[in-house]
Amino acid sequence: MNEPIASASVASEQVTSEQAAGRHAGDRQLIGAIEAGGTKMVLACGYADGTIVERTSIPTQDPAQTVPAMIEWFAGKGVSALGIAAFGPTGVNPSSPTYGRILQTPKLAWRNYDFLGAMSRGLGVPCGYDTDVNGACLGEVMYGAAKGLDSAMYITVGTGIGAGIYAGGQLIHGMLHPEAGHITLPRVPGDQEFECVCPTHSSCFEGLAAGPAVVKRYGVERASDMAEDEDFLELEGTYIAQGILNYLYVASPQRIILGGGVPDHAPKLMARVRAKVLEFNNGYIATPELDDIDSYIVQPACDGNQGVLGAIALGAQALQQA
Repeated sequence: MNEPIASASVASEQVTSEQAAGRHAGDRQLIGAIEAGGTKMVLACGYADGTIVERTSIPTQDPAQTVPAMIEWFAGKGVSALGIAAFGPTGVNPSSPTYGRILQTPKLAWRNYDFLGAMSRGLGVPCGYDTDVNGACLGEVMYGAAKGLDSAMYITVGTGIGAGIYAGGQLIHGMLHPEAGHITLPRVPGDQEFECVCPTHSSCFEGLAAGPAVVKRYGVERASDMAEDEDFLELEGTYIAQGILNYLYVASPQRIILGGGVPDHAPKLMARVRAKVLEFNNGYIATPELDDIDSYIVQPACDGNQGVLGAIALGAQALQQA
């Protein structure tokens, strides 16, 4: 059994940056963080040890409204660097002309917007940049459930499905970033007639198992309304386990962290997913990690702050490289 891992410390939101600076004197530098979502922007300041000293959130409106408001909030904090964990798809290759730009998002006002450039110019500090789910993965690696491991995967099942992969001391990128929510899954018997909610694919993980799919399939207002329903637990657990097994075979992470609104609001789902991963694997992969499945597929350990903490880590990296 792996030893429990302590979460990063999170100070009260009432702690001012000036008070925090007094406690973090010397060479400790304050870092700004943005967890940029399609609905809201979470803004925070903290330190590279994972201490969050101040945070707020603002609605995600169009860039002309949202970006100046964020620059104004950070401008009075004295941050030495900024990390951005952005909604995607977005450019994450520093050598690409699309680096730091929001790409083919349905939020049309943000499409092709130079998010990184605007924040960098507005604050004049080094900036780190990646996706929101990669940021959450990095937060769990640096401060949470994957601390001390060489490889890990963070999966979020919520409004959409995404995953961040950490291996060899870095987040994995390729042509773009992993689009793990759009792998094709076989339909569970009896679910063939359900119309996949993804506008692009007919049978992808996100279109079958994300929150909007749950709402559409069962005719409820929120996915959390199905948290105790046996049919939901069996079907959702099957789809999530299929996705995890594909990731496990390809990336072979040392630990998988499963987060997002759907599993967070359905506590019984985690046990179902673990059992089905072992069932579907059928003994093919035999490792000590899978022998201790309860410590292999785990919940996030950053008290909901993994995205912000990952953004702080991205800012700390940018500061080191400056």
